[in-house]
Amino acid sequence: MIQKIIPSVAEALRDIADGSTIFISGFGGAGLPILLLDALLEQGAKNLTLISNNAGASGVGIAKLVSAGRVKKMVCSFPRQPESGAFDELYRAGKIELELVPQGTLAERIRAGGAGIGGFYTPTGFGTELAKGKDTREIDGVNYIFEKAIKADYALIKADKGDRWGNLTYHGTARNFGPVMATAARCTIAQVREVVELGALDPENIVTPGIFVKRIVQMGAAS
Repeated sequence: MIQKIIPSVAEALRDIADGSTIFISGFGGAGLPILLLDALLEQGAKNLTLISNNAGASGVGIAKLVSAGRVKKMVCSFPRQPESGAFDELYRAGKIELELVPQGTLAERIRAGGAGIGGFYTPTGFGTELAKGKDTREIDGVNYIFEKAIKADYALIKADKGDRWGNLTYHGTARNFGPVMATAARCTIAQVREVVELGALDPENIVTPGIFVKRIVQMGAAS
């Protein structure tokens, strides 16, 4: 019997090792898997590379991991935002690396990783610092730069509902990066608001099929 529901968040994150590369879903607070991030802090893995929309703020989620010195590198679109002092301080001190990626490019690099595509050409960033060291070419009179696909060891995402097969649905804008991240990670771990019986989810409404999800933890699960 396929059973992807994990009874405790600690068990769900048990094998995340030092040096892992991890996708984190979310756009600001929408879709941010706080339960999983707090548990990752407790779990103890360090020298992590986090790939997310932003570098954390307000002392929660990603910001907690950054403040604790557990993050070696951030790959994101918005490293600075209100109350992002933890990242700013460490970056200025040379204690954390940053790979800045335009938001649309970030989403497409992740999607390409999940689709088995090595990369793609985009006009975004051409002629800027972000194009340094990258292959460029002109196509139909437009200048492009080559961006490599991104994959990760783990994806920590937030969904609304999930079943024991790992099928997921999302609520509104909390959907954001979660679906593409799930396809491009070796192991996707989803935090869900509600676990439902198999067959309760309308197949037409399932956004992330269970084939892309390894583990599900319900919010409020014991640590």
